[in-house]
Amino acid sequence: MTSRPVNAIPRTVWILGIVSLLMDVSSEMVQTLLPFYLVSGLGASAVFVGFVEGLSVAIATVTKLFSGILADRMAQRKPLAVLGYGLGAVSKLLFPLATSTGWIVAAKAVDRVGKGIRGTPRDALIADVTPPELRGASFGLRKSLDTVGGFVGPLVAIGLMILFAGDVLTIYWIAVIPAFLAVLLLIVGVREPKAPFAAKGGGLQRLADIVRLNGAVWMVIGAAALLTLARFSEAFLLLKSQEAGFAPAWIPLTMVIMHAVYGLTAYPVGRLSDRVGRSGLLVASLFVLVFAYGTLAYAATVPLFIAGIVLWGLHMGLSQGLLATLIADTAPKHLKGTAFGVFNLMTGIVVLLGNVAAGWIWDNHGSGATFLTGAVLSGATILVAAPMLMRVKHTDK
Repeated sequence: MTSRPVNAIPRTVWILGIVSLLMDVSSEMVQTLLPFYLVSGLGASAVFVGFVEGLSVAIATVTKLFSGILADRMAQRKPLAVLGYGLGAVSKLLFPLATSTGWIVAAKAVDRVGKGIRGTPRDALIADVTPPELRGASFGLRKSLDTVGGFVGPLVAIGLMILFAGDVLTIYWIAVIPAFLAVLLLIVGVREPKAPFAAKGGGLQRLADIVRLNGAVWMVIGAAALLTLARFSEAFLLLKSQEAGFAPAWIPLTMVIMHAVYGLTAYPVGRLSDRVGRSGLLVASLFVLVFAYGTLAYAATVPLFIAGIVLWGLHMGLSQGLLATLIADTAPKHLKGTAFGVFNLMTGIVVLLGNVAAGWIWDNHGSGATFLTGAVLSGATILVAAPMLMRVKHTDK
């Protein structure tokens, strides 16, 4: 199969990617400073950091399940996406007002509900407007643009930390601006195509559609859940950066490096997967994750820590866009929203479990034990998930 050029990717995919970029700039300005702010400013423990990160993802992914079912039921994606991005923007107003860990949990909850609402209809919309032979490239492009935001956001945070002498709350106020720009661009820039199907049945029937998803979808979901359990939140990378020797103002550099590698990798990997398949690349990503964990476990210096972050970013570029693409490949047209919702629900549950466990290990045995545990889990995931991924057959072509 010959690949089509990047300019063949639908305009809607580009707009959604830029929207993701702007929102991620805002989110990363907040998130890259949050573990430091929680521990140093509000006296939280590593377990609490892990709990907040895991709970946040779990809230988002439970919301994604119902958002996906509703998107299929309505046969419309854009209204839910606008609502989700709007909540994300509103949540950014809460962080600079937070004076306790409870406020942070509330702000994160609103932010993650918004993320949960927008993620599934956005991915389903990309699947709707993109021909099968361009799916890997389109999902990879959206991920790459998203990670440009993940690259720019921490850079802005570093500059502002220096400019405002470490005043985190001022930076949180500035983070509100790109969030609301993202919502405006989504409203005026995206036109939803005519629904490719007619939704039928009531709410119970739509919930029953979950068990009607085909075996290939469930195989992808199972493999993704195992992979997600093995990969802890980037919040632990931020905590590790202090041990490696980063001053507080330079902690966001961790995410700059990671997202630079992630963003530069995701689109080429997506295009490559359109030609050679997705499963082998996902298995390769797990081997990279094992090496990333092993490096980070012994990273007592900045150069070794940066090497671990580069490997982590490479793993993300090799895996994240491809998981969403496999769901789009295998789900029936009328159940794509539901499939993305279940996919995100299952991965969200294991993220909560994995992050709380990682926080407990960190508090009781240190960062080295935390990352070595991740390496062992990643190795075990290769043994279990690789055969599942290799058996996946694409049904939506």
